[in-house]
Amino acid sequence: MWWENAVVYQIYPRSFQDSDGDGIGDLRGIAQRLDHLVDLGVDAFWLSPIYPSPLADFGYDVSDYTAIDPVFGTMADFDQLVREAHDRGLKLLLDLVPSHTSIEHPWFREHPDRYIWSPVDGPPNNWKSAFGGSAWSPDERSGRWYLHTFYPEQPDLDWRNPEVVTAMQEVVRFWLDRGVDGFRVDAVNLMVKDAELRNDPPATEGFPFPLVGERAELDHVYSANQPEVTHALAALRAAAGEALLVGEVYLPTAEYPRYLEHLDLVFAFELLFSPWKAARLRAAIEPAAALKRVAWVLSNHDFDRLATRVGVENVRAAAELLLTLPGAAFIYQGDEIGLPNGPGHEPPYDRAGRDRLRHPMQWDASPGGGFTTGEPWLKPIDPDERNVEAQRSEPGSLLNHYRRLIAARRELPSAFRILDSAPRTLSYERGDHVVTIRAE
Repeated sequence: MWWENAVVYQIYPRSFQDSDGDGIGDLRGIAQRLDHLVDLGVDAFWLSPIYPSPLADFGYDVSDYTAIDPVFGTMADFDQLVREAHDRGLKLLLDLVPSHTSIEHPWFREHPDRYIWSPVDGPPNNWKSAFGGSAWSPDERSGRWYLHTFYPEQPDLDWRNPEVVTAMQEVVRFWLDRGVDGFRVDAVNLMVKDAELRNDPPATEGFPFPLVGERAELDHVYSANQPEVTHALAALRAAAGEALLVGEVYLPTAEYPRYLEHLDLVFAFELLFSPWKAARLRAAIEPAAALKRVAWVLSNHDFDRLATRVGVENVRAAAELLLTLPGAAFIYQGDEIGLPNGPGHEPPYDRAGRDRLRHPMQWDASPGGGFTTGEPWLKPIDPDERNVEAQRSEPGSLLNHYRRLIAARRELPSAFRILDSAPRTLSYERGDHVVTIRAE
């Protein structure tokens, strides 16, 4: 399959390229920059949500699954982007958000039974939101309480209702008919909840990934990761056919096998959250590599950028690690030029404080970084210090380091074996090729 060793480039559409001077990236802007992806050597790109959204969670609160938010352009712009991508040999993945909608989605009023409601007047259990506080809120119109694993503006869908299954399958088919090559599936482990809405027990040990506030105090036995999630994923697979489905499964690697019954790939989050220490990296890589169907990732739109997380001194080694491991690899836009976290915006656009991870791409050394001719929604961080134009012409640049690694990985054998190595180093074989990463 095309994705087995693919390099996929994540585009955050608001921050990639603005084509009309309004300061917000758009689909036409993405089309204008596709040659950068070709030059980099990637196989595909994933677009963070481009659907209409009230922006309570910056696109992950979808108000219409089968339309384009006007800020990004039109459906004609999308169709043109698909054509131009395919003409260049690039695959296109969309973000699919199946666990919840925006509270402004018509379904919430017209089909309330597609959502999860409390059977009592108030919260029926102790479940907590991913962003803090109770996962239950009252609906002002009906007086009933609804479940939201994320913000109150994001009510959870009830995947035990066949109408939800059918509706989401129709969404998948709609985009496949427009030429999409697959989907990154958001919050997969949260799609299905306990039918009896039982209390989550207190956490007996720390969850290995970041959690906010009270949510970290509970073991999410009933509010997530239910056995029936495989039925929901089987329904998505039935609609997707052979299109790629890569899942955001926010769980340790040991939980991935049953998700891989229907998903093609899952993100290797233990690597994403591993400190830059050789022993910890090895502990994250070994079990994930054994599954053979993980998507390696070191950075995305939700967590610290790679240069900030591992340090500028380690970005070249991190790129080598990401791009020499066996299987698929995902690169977040800007990592190829070493873009760090930015200052964000005041007041924040994103209530969870993620603006600092989403500053515009820096194409040249101009004050706007070549991103827009207008006032950018977030200011570029340091275009005079790092940008695509300058790094493309410098043989020893980080950008060209990425280009060489992506080209060289095509020749790496599929065989993989971690080797014993000196302290503070990680070594592994890809056939006769030995990679050694220093990580202290």
